[in-house]
Amino acid sequence: MKRLHRPRWLPIDPYILLLLGTVGLAALLPARGSAADGASWASTAAVALLFFLYGARLSTREALDGLRHWRLHVTVLACTFAVFPLLGLAARGLVPVILTHPLYQGLLFLTLVPSTVQSSIAFTSIARGNVPAAICAGSFSSLVGIVATPLLAASLLGSSSGFSADSLLKIVLQLLVPFLAGQVLRRWIGGFVARHKKVLSLVDRGSILLVVYTAFSQGMVQGIWHQVSPARLGGLFAVEAVILAVMLALTWYGGKALRFGRADRIALQFAGSKKSLAAGLPMASVLFGAQAALAVLPLMLFHQMQLIVCAVIAKRRARDPEARVSAAGPAAASRTAVGTGTRSG
Repeated sequence: MKRLHRPRWLPIDPYILLLLGTVGLAALLPARGSAADGASWASTAAVALLFFLYGARLSTREALDGLRHWRLHVTVLACTFAVFPLLGLAARGLVPVILTHPLYQGLLFLTLVPSTVQSSIAFTSIARGNVPAAICAGSFSSLVGIVATPLLAASLLGSSSGFSADSLLKIVLQLLVPFLAGQVLRRWIGGFVARHKKVLSLVDRGSILLVVYTAFSQGMVQGIWHQVSPARLGGLFAVEAVILAVMLALTWYGGKALRFGRADRIALQFAGSKKSLAAGLPMASVLFGAQAALAVLPLMLFHQMQLIVCAVIAKRRARDPEARVSAAGPAAASRTAVGTGTRSG
């Protein structure tokens, strides 16, 4: 199976185009009645399958080995689950002048989502950073996020988003239980999952598309899209651009202040400044129910923004003089990749 690559002239991730196409399909042909019930059940099953596969993929041994680089991982987790939410809470002052309350809830939820894995690794590799550290940092963030994101949502969003003890129970049953089942069964199915990685990635993406279709269908049926105007979308875009810029600067210069080496600072910047669409969409569908369409809109917008901006940054980092020096000794870099990072002034 050949992997589809984005044309150089196309600035948008093809998967984002599929997501937008799914939103358009939900706008034109939303699921109603019994079809909506069927789509809801299928979406629930797809989310459970998605997190089961996450659990089956994550190597517990690799995660434990990565603990040796604990300073970097703790810093990434602090950026993801502390600094980001603080920025989200600060944005509360923009309601209702720039953001509506539903859009703000979606923005705040965005700041609670775990970091990415695949794109963090890809950009770290392009920039010639510490790839094994990026793998471990992204994996830890995803693992912690299964518990931390719902708890943070319960604390910060609370009853205003419809969050309740029942929502937390749904998170446990739909996300945490399948993830743990995947971890338990990994001993027997891990080889199968590794051999069919490309095919199963299509299952991942198809599951997310189904979640998006179900959420936006519910939004169309309930007429919630009348709450969003072009001016509000423009304001949301500007706010998210500021948040992304702050996190990119903070992770890069903060990494220098913490005396991480260049390779570790690259991993920190790309793992600590990003949010996972793949993890956030299923969680939003469970947490927000019929209001999930507006809740995931900020996340979808931020996801595309971070891909474009980080792609530019990664290419510039790869051209740094320091990158050429580190490329001359890849063997030495790989030996220290998971261990304690080198320090620089």
